[in-house]
Amino acid sequence: MLEILYQDEHLIAINKPHGLLVHRSSIANDASEFALQLLRDQIGQPVYPAHRLDRKTGGILLFSLDKETDKKIQPLFQDKKIDKRYLAILRGYCPEEGMIDYPLLKENGTSQDAITHFKRLATAEIDVPQGKFLTSRYSLVEANPETGRMHQLRRHFAHIMYPIIGDRPHGCNKQNKMWKERFEMDTMLLHASSLSFEHPWTEKKIEIQANINPEFKRVVGILNLKI
Repeated sequence: MLEILYQDEHLIAINKPHGLLVHRSSIANDASEFALQLLRDQIGQPVYPAHRLDRKTGGILLFSLDKETDKKIQPLFQDKKIDKRYLAILRGYCPEEGMIDYPLLKENGTSQDAITHFKRLATAEIDVPQGKFLTSRYSLVEANPETGRMHQLRRHFAHIMYPIIGDRPHGCNKQNKMWKERFEMDTMLLHASSLSFEHPWTEKKIEIQANINPEFKRVVGILNLKI
């Protein structure tokens, strides 16, 4: 059963597990379960994804329950009227806060503007040597993407040399290998933690929060972080 975070007559939001595709995709033929179909079967009615999350990303995924709502909610994402917050664990001690203004290329080679704001919430260090370093250091950050480009957070944090743990292909292969071999952890540590917006019908402020999923929570414990 999918965890339902919010539901009214027009909208429904779930806490998507890491590794679950939003819908069928020709580039992921290995998948047999999809959030859209699972939620549709769970509540017994059609649902329409209001936005997308990467397969590897966990957290808030919003759906419309009818086509008219879908037409109203999609432009809110496109016009940057929805505030999205993510939690991520990065390699290294990143700056306390910052803005990443770095255009990203689409698959067809077209450049798109892309802006991400972030702030560091905590740091952690474990006694696992990496390369020339005697320990491994990490940052827990909250990220607020101003734009919504494909793999934006993954590519942006890799660009500033603080990649998200568990990310492939943008992350650190050495760190990913260490986490898999030492801790049996193969999840990308990126979580869509909150979504806030004005309801397209009632105009009331809607704020949705999602707790981190079990594997992310296990890593938080390993690193002795507080969330």
